Amino acid sequence: MKYLMFEGMKISQIALGCMRISKLTEKETDELIRSAIELGINFFDHADIYGQGKSEELFGKVLANDPSLRDKIYIQTKCGICKGYYDLSADHIIDSVNNSLERLHTSYIDALLLHRPDALMEPEVIAQAFDKLKAQGKVKNFGVSNMTPYQIALLQKHCHQPLKINQLQFNVVNAGMIDSGINANMDNDASLDHDGGALDYCRLNDILIQPWSILQASWSKGTYLDHPDYEKLNMKLAELASKYHVNKSAIALAWILRHPANMQPIVGTTSIKHLNELVQANDIWLSRSEWYQLYLANDRMLP
Repeated sequence: MKYLMFEGMKISQIALGCMRISKLTEKETDELIRSAIELGINFFDHADIYGQGKSEELFGKVLANDPSLRDKIYIQTKCGICKGYYDLSADHIIDSVNNSLERLHTSYIDALLLHRPDALMEPEVIAQAFDKLKAQGKVKNFGVSNMTPYQIALLQKHCHQPLKINQLQFNVVNAGMIDSGINANMDNDASLDHDGGALDYCRLNDILIQPWSILQASWSKGTYLDHPDYEKLNMKLAELASKYHVNKSAIALAWILRHPANMQPIVGTTSIKHLNELVQANDIWLSRSEWYQLYLANDRMLP
């Protein structure tokens, strides 16, 4: 496993997303966590809404049964999404953290992210919540998810704690951050910037990008692997998988890891077998030509 230095923490470049563990038993959750640790993964991503809290609860039961695991891992969680609305008020942020701490059976969270932009968010109020959580030792680091550079800058103007993470959708199919940069100064759809230059902004400000849904085409289509709408892409993935003696998902992950932004992809599998397959991406360094071949295999054109 390769590692990144983040705010004094040595974190695995691949993180395990825990959204789907709510469907597992406690025993299966224990086995998944321990398998991830054995593979070198020490960073686990949660959110208060995953499984309506059950994902954190199951994870916490494993920690309660073996408290020694806590010192081996970093835990990140997110807050702000409610049923039918977003809430980044101070009370909700603080209550959410306290509830997550209770479910996770831990006294602190290594990183707290604001899950989605709240149109009614007040940066000064969020800053107060962050100050309180930091002073109480309940949260060590802070960040955001799915936010634009201006939204981050607005929050950072008031927050004393640096916002050091932005979790964004990114993969070989959903690569808008790449498309707009490559097609700069062009009059075509690919040049449209939907996120305000988030990729470059995060790199300029040393904000860790955490790609999510790394194998998903869309909510309706599901994964792009072996999907008939992505035949050309799957053929190229299969070709490179054969060359590097891995499966296609490892190549898809290696495509993300190849980017010089040093992103930390979130893999959301609950299958130990699939997790073993995915981490093989750490040993693959795609050539520049191979990276572009995959990029263009999704019916893109270079200007």
